[in-house]
Amino acid sequence: MKITIVYDNVVSRPALAADWGFACLVETEGHTLLFDTGAKGAILLGNMEKLNIDPAAIDAVFLSHNHWDHIGGLADLLRIHDTTVFLPASCPPPENAANIVSIDRPVELFENGYSTGQLAGIEQSLVIRQHDHAVVVAGCSHPGVGAILKAASRFGTVTTLIGGLHGFNEFSLLDPLKTVCPAHCTQHIDEIKQRYPEKALAAGAGRVLEV
Repeated sequence: MKITIVYDNVVSRPALAADWGFACLVETEGHTLLFDTGAKGAILLGNMEKLNIDPAAIDAVFLSHNHWDHIGGLADLLRIHDTTVFLPASCPPPENAANIVSIDRPVELFENGYSTGQLAGIEQSLVIRQHDHAVVVAGCSHPGVGAILKAASRFGTVTTLIGGLHGFNEFSLLDPLKTVCPAHCTQHIDEIKQRYPEKALAAGAGRVLEV
């Protein structure tokens, strides 16, 4: 599985634009999913172009939660490629989306791809199962990293966590993981890297993770 960070507060590749928000492209065998859309469509689409990502190749958009820095680029994307949008039940449906799937409870989106369901009434996370383990992509982790990992564990043993972790500081929850890539709103990125130098990966727009 390949995950490319398209939108983040910092860049991994100098040619890309940094901005407050998050989006990443998740490519599995047979499925290509855009997780969140950042804050601004121009930056989202501009970074995608520089990364040679064709919007038409996106099978679906997965929105983690209804905050401007995660849904802001959706309208511009849908204008050029109207695709399925998986969104948490608390997120109002976008007016220009033809196919909307509102999610409340844990559900299989496609083979080996799942939503944790809407947690704490606000946010869902994406889970990709690979054999007996699971990769989790989180938007901001508003429900808490512990709650997200617990919800994701029903689909497999979680080994990888990628995305925004907000004020998360229960660092022992990361002990069982093999890889963590803190991005976007994570307040304690430096401490996570110091505590887990062998498993913590830098994020930034343009970063490609093979997991």
